[in-house]
Amino acid sequence: METSGGIQASLSGRYAVALFDLARDTQSLDTVAGSLAALKAALAESADFKALINNPVLSRDASGKTIAAVASAMGTDPLTTKFLGVLAQNRRLAQLPAIIRAYETLLSNHKGEARAEVTSAHPLDADQVAALARNLRARVGRDVAVSTKVDPAILGGLVVKIGSQMIDSSIRTRLNTLAHAMKG
Repeated sequence: METSGGIQASLSGRYAVALFDLARDTQSLDTVAGSLAALKAALAESADFKALINNPVLSRDASGKTIAAVASAMGTDPLTTKFLGVLAQNRRLAQLPAIIRAYETLLSNHKGEARAEVTSAHPLDADQVAALARNLRARVGRDVAVSTKVDPAILGGLVVKIGSQMIDSSIRTRLNTLAHAMKG
């Protein structure tokens, strides 16, 4: 089993490693990654979907049927759909966001890429993400897989995390630094 930075040590990491191993064995690493990316986007956009995976009241059966219907409607691949059913049966759907992050890390490591999590105040378009990936590649010396999220609280600029390294050029941080310097 592959491990990366203790990924396998967590519950979500063990599920991600299991999914990764199955996807690798069936030559569907990128197909599963695509389905997981769609699920990640759906979780970010839909409060109802987020509520569904975090609902402790739903029975295993109801949860399994509901997630199967969601997976079918989204067109997820068969392996990911089956995996979601296992999560529902084991009452682990709430772990889905962490499983997706762990899978993305495993896939990046498998491809020899660094993984960067970029937070911006406004959504970045494809050209901006591509330019950012090029700049980060020059900085770290290898390809960089960029995942983005939006947090209006940073006001502007970017916060980039690559492994344990963080580059914070957000306006919020700059204002806080200025306020602290003015206090003396």
